[in-house]
Amino acid sequence: MGYIYRIIYEVLQSKENAEDVTSDFFIRLWDKAEQFKPGSGHKGYLATMARNMAIDFLRKHKREELTAMMQDLGAGPDEEQDRGSLYPADMGNKVEQEVIGGMTVSEALETLKPGERQIVSLKVLGELTFKEIAQSLGIPMGTVTWKYQSAIKKLRRCGYE
Repeated sequence: MGYIYRIIYEVLQSKENAEDVTSDFFIRLWDKAEQFKPGSGHKGYLATMARNMAIDFLRKHKREELTAMMQDLGAGPDEEQDRGSLYPADMGNKVEQEVIGGMTVSEALETLKPGERQIVSLKVLGELTFKEIAQSLGIPMGTVTWKYQSAIKKLRRCGYE
């Protein structure tokens, strides 16, 4: 159990979450026990399974936090209000510490259109793929990538990478 727990803890960096995912791992392992074939490199398979479960846990909880944040922020007065605005008033001290001079992160994000701000937030903070963003917003993936690239160019002009 220590081997699996260490793998999961390394990904999650949280004792409580690692314990929960480890428990889920062993329940899933028990359910798949009949598929076991002796001598088939089970240790690597178990490690991969544990790591994937930990990553899935992170993705699931990131989306839940993102959805809650979208609901808390509500919709803006712009044309995209039915989808909600995901404007981060403060992207955290880490980002602000990396910025040297010039505009603040909030000021730079204000230069973006609401749709661009929303897509950048979903991509950067939510760690969603372009496909996932397109599905959640109900717009074509090409539009998502175009708006994202446009937003990134604007942020670079403001001095942000």
